[in-house]
Amino acid sequence: MKSDGTLGWSAISTYLDSLASADPTPGGGAAAAVTAAQGVALLSMVCNLTIGKKKFADVADEVHSILEKCETARRQMLNLGDRDMEVFGTIMEVYKMPKSTPEEAEARRAAIQLALKASSEAPFELFKRCLAMLPLADRLEQIGNPSVLSDVIVGRYLLVAGLMSAMANVEVNLASIDDAEFCKAKREVMLPAIGNLGMSWRGLAGV
Repeated sequence: MKSDGTLGWSAISTYLDSLASADPTPGGGAAAAVTAAQGVALLSMVCNLTIGKKKFADVADEVHSILEKCETARRQMLNLGDRDMEVFGTIMEVYKMPKSTPEEAEARRAAIQLALKASSEAPFELFKRCLAMLPLADRLEQIGNPSVLSDVIVGRYLLVAGLMSAMANVEVNLASIDDAEFCKAKREVMLPAIGNLGMSWRGLAGV
């Protein structure tokens, strides 16, 4: 927060204006990354409100470790959002390639396939990072400061939202990719993970 501390004043307002505009970037990929990053930021907050308190001294080292992982993941997630926007620009360019002759059409087709594969990688990496962070949210619920339990729950839900949104962005690309093995490899990671989310869907009182 800056100046008067309101969300309307801060940079998030500018981001949301960009997201709402007719410009295709930032779009769903960036929004998924920002959502996930908010989730781990909340987990970091819970860590910071646990560390240094006597009653949690016995778990301080573990909470420090979780905090480090959250801070690393937050930076990585935002970088993946940036990469998603960059690759989108590449896709727009390859779709503009000429296709007047069979040779041009084939070159364009091949370039589009490569671009679509590249475009699937950022959301796929985001999916995996969200997945890796969910057990840390579960652990913080057990050992973190209970006065901020609701922030753990919200953080978990934001991670799940980021994960599901990342998967949707991967699938949008896979739908147009001809390489069946490439698509299968991505889905063999994502589909079982979604099926095994289990406790990560829980909220307060197990709701």
